[in-house]
Amino acid sequence: MAEISAKDVKQLRELTGAGMMDCKKALAEAQGDVDKACDILRTKGLADLAKRSAKATNEGVVDAYIHGGGRIGVLIEVNCETDFVSRNEQFRAFVHDVAMHIAAAAPLYVAREDVPAAVVEHEMGIYKAQAAESGKPERIQLKMAEGRLEKFYKEVCLMEQPFVKDPDITITGLLGAQVAKLGENIKVSRFTRYVLGQHEPKAEQAEERGLEA
Repeated sequence: MAEISAKDVKQLRELTGAGMMDCKKALAEAQGDVDKACDILRTKGLADLAKRSAKATNEGVVDAYIHGGGRIGVLIEVNCETDFVSRNEQFRAFVHDVAMHIAAAAPLYVAREDVPAAVVEHEMGIYKAQAAESGKPERIQLKMAEGRLEKFYKEVCLMEQPFVKDPDITITGLLGAQVAKLGENIKVSRFTRYVLGQHEPKAEQAEERGLEA
């Protein structure tokens, strides 16, 4: 069994924010490999997220992020279970990081469930037409179109985007890690991204993509 050093535990805690005992367990499971231990803790976070997802989130915080000398602004609401966690510095830092990510990555929706059916139908129609031009069998064409729709979700849905500070993890993975650290259900409820000169940010971004907001 690999020897777990205090230095490795400290490094893992700095990378993930997880507790000391969780870090020790993850390092032991990963045979001392810090990168693998990170993955183990992130997976645990996603499992905790699924387990806690039904719990009510009636507390939380609204945060604002301003970028580019006031040219881009984000308002975001993130909810948790208790007022104790809503006042936690780690929770608030997470919310601010997500707001910063939204400013940089410009998602249109929180999750794929929030994408209007009309938008999905419009996109799928385009992807099917593109696939038909390939001349491949219909079965293959459908798979091609579905693959492009998955890519679309990853581009426009906040929870599926790679985190700008660490592209190896999605916002869902980042949230899952917070759930594991704080021990509560956490939910990104809504956000608005403002760009100077745009009065209806989401609608105008959608129109730029040829969508109906």
